[in-house]
Amino acid sequence: MRPDASHHGAQQPSVQPSSAPTRSDWATLNRLLPYLLPYKWRLLAALSFMVAAKVSNVGVPLLLKELVDALALPLGDPRALAVVPLGLLLAYGLLRLSTSLFTELRELVFAKATQGAARTIALQTFEHLHALSLRFHLERQTGGMTRDIERGVRGIESLISYSLYSIVPTLIEVLMVLTILAVKFDPWFAWITLTALGVYILFTVSVTEWRTQFRREANEFDSAAHTRAIDSLLNYETVKYFNNETFEARRYDESLDRLRKARLKSQTTLSVLNTGQQLIIAVGLVAMLWRATEGVVSGHMTLGDLVMINAFMIQLYIPLNFLGVLYREIKQSLTDLDKMFTLMEREREVADAPNATALAYDPHAAAVDVRFDHVSFGYDAGRLLLHDISFYIPAGQTVAVVGPSGAGKSTLARLLYRFYDVQGGSIALAGQDIRKVTQASLRQAIGIVPQDTVLFNDTVDYNIAYGRPGSSPLEVQEAARAAHIHDFINAAPKGYETMVGERGLKLSGGEKQRVAIARTLLKNPPVMIFDEATSALDSANERAIQAELEAIAHNKTTLVIAHRLSTVVHAHEILVMNAGRIEERGTHAQLLALGGTYAGMWALQQQSEQE
Repeated sequence: MRPDASHHGAQQPSVQPSSAPTRSDWATLNRLLPYLLPYKWRLLAALSFMVAAKVSNVGVPLLLKELVDALALPLGDPRALAVVPLGLLLAYGLLRLSTSLFTELRELVFAKATQGAARTIALQTFEHLHALSLRFHLERQTGGMTRDIERGVRGIESLISYSLYSIVPTLIEVLMVLTILAVKFDPWFAWITLTALGVYILFTVSVTEWRTQFRREANEFDSAAHTRAIDSLLNYETVKYFNNETFEARRYDESLDRLRKARLKSQTTLSVLNTGQQLIIAVGLVAMLWRATEGVVSGHMTLGDLVMINAFMIQLYIPLNFLGVLYREIKQSLTDLDKMFTLMEREREVADAPNATALAYDPHAAAVDVRFDHVSFGYDAGRLLLHDISFYIPAGQTVAVVGPSGAGKSTLARLLYRFYDVQGGSIALAGQDIRKVTQASLRQAIGIVPQDTVLFNDTVDYNIAYGRPGSSPLEVQEAARAAHIHDFINAAPKGYETMVGERGLKLSGGEKQRVAIARTLLKNPPVMIFDEATSALDSANERAIQAELEAIAHNKTTLVIAHRLSTVVHAHEILVMNAGRIEERGTHAQLLALGGTYAGMWALQQQSEQE
């Protein structure tokens, strides 16, 4: 039956804002500060230019007053032509130019700091995500996570831009204007201005705080919609197999509809904010101009004073018009930045020990030994998957692990790579507990051909060379020949520059597997893991590559995880696993003679192949 919106497939729970505790805004700013400290001289220079720009800006109304008052000359006075155009007008133009010049210098000087901080944080987040455990990456939602990182990096630029380029300059200008009004005129001018600004800021902050919940909710719905879209596109073939394009479109539309409603709430409350702001500005401006007009009529003030006060109010209220937007954007930038910092601070499940050293082994030696000593492990703490597993792989020998699906075979490879830490016992490589060496040096010594091969959306050459970045084209081709894929690559129109597509979807399963084998051969580590390495190959290719793998494993310490027993008959020891325990062990001949589980599996597979 096709999934329908009325059934459980489309009944997705509403996405709620994240319940994870968020740090305070000041804590987020303190977290950002260390990234700006390397640019402290640029910051000081930018602040100097900003103050200079504001001094020039405040000087414009003062000069405008002198210009207006200078026009109050007797009719025909020759100074009207000499003084006003050549003096005041020139000075007025220079002040205007200085304001723009200092503003541009401020942005030019501090741009390197803004971009540098954004780059450093983005890089550290990227590195930290790679350092997190496999469990995190199995549970993550790629679309939402990438959206959070994108908004976090953009939030750094917005936060610095809005705070340093808008909020701080406006506060400096307000302080200058209040000082001029209080000293030059009646203190009531300063009090009216201060009261209007206080009410305006209080109203703006209160309403914006109330509106933040709607913006945060909209962002959560945006991430959820993005996650669904990415997940559906990554599983394009599955969607096509089950003819579920309409179902996927309906699910995506549900997310978009929730996003639309959240954004409508945000827009409605924005209208309330803007209307209230304009009302406060209008009342304050009328009160100021009424008092100034009264002063002109009574003779205490000149017409130039009235023009100056009006110009001051316009200069103050124009940036204040955007205070709600600025405050909202700063709050949102802090929220987005906090999300990214929270991601950066996500605790590593598997971390290097404080005194961890690099894995010590002779790089010229053929191989190193591997030992599993009474290993117990479970992905969930309350349920063990592996029970007291012990085996030893001498340097240069091959041990194969066979058994039914779910027996824990592939988990052995994950533990050897230290994607997880064991909950009991220990694993040693070259005689060293892998928990006491660095993960980088451990993984450098191990190569794997996994059962499910995922390739980068790049060229065949890039995907093979990924085994050892910096390899020459000749080395890449030699690895491809060893994996029996060189002829196939050369037959393609673009050869080694052929694109493999998203996750390698342009290649068949066997071709992807051979690229993975070539990649591992190029790495050439002392320890090799073959996890169902030939499972996607046809019989002819399987036999060819199996012979090549056996030749390679001759001088390597090799762990082979297999389902087809014919691929492991030459192993020095075969372990038969079931339900997380080793039931039998021995050579192929010994296990057949034992007449147990392995012998039964062998008989079934032989019969299946004959049929």
